Amino acid sequence: MSFDKVDILGVKVDSPTMGQAVETVQGFIEKGESTLIATANAEMIMRATYDEELKTILNAADLVVPDGAGTVWAAGYLGHPMPERVAGYDLSQELMKLAPEKNQRIYFFGSAPGVADMAKKKAEEWYPGINIVGTRNGFFTADDEPQIIADIKAAKPDILFVALGVPKQEKWLYAHLEELEVPVSIGVGGSFDVMAGVMQRAPLWMQKAKLEWLFRGLKQPSRIGRLMALPKFVFKVMGSKK
Repeated sequence: MSFDKVDILGVKVDSPTMGQAVETVQGFIEKGESTLIATANAEMIMRATYDEELKTILNAADLVVPDGAGTVWAAGYLGHPMPERVAGYDLSQELMKLAPEKNQRIYFFGSAPGVADMAKKKAEEWYPGINIVGTRNGFFTADDEPQIIADIKAAKPDILFVALGVPKQEKWLYAHLEELEVPVSIGVGGSFDVMAGVMQRAPLWMQKAKLEWLFRGLKQPSRIGRLMALPKFVFKVMGSKK
């Protein structure tokens, strides 16, 4: 399944609904080739305006979903309305929900020590029968990488969720994609932290009001500097409209 791609500040973002994104991922799993999925929010796109390596990776990804109200707004402002936001966290949950009935294997890699294990326990509670074939925290050196890759390959997951933060997760996956031999690899940022209860997600009303960014800033004052990317993103998108 292919979608209209919207060029937002040089990053080509797909415009699927959540259902179409899930269906596309299922198709990738059935095909069995190594694919990379990126979840592009405003902060990631803004970073790609000065991080050429990240921009190249995003434009080479097999699917780039609009993760964030800012991305959806930008597409609409540029004259290419998107049907909806496809948040990385929600996409990962939809895929895990389907995994038991499809007998799919999942691997969690990333976050602080112990967090992926806690997220695994939550997933097993929420999605009975889910087969999470391995976990590994995100603290490692270059010397650890061969063993991490070997462990993931040995576990033979259908889906690899990687929570190393942007842009580390995208760069790590892109560098090792063929080596990993996993049908679907997705960078999921703070998803394990939310699942494990280490980090709280915005209430539904704030998500619907497109204020999740504000909630994260209030909960994590250390993010305020990063959140300044949002107004810069808005101005840059407005300036890019021809």
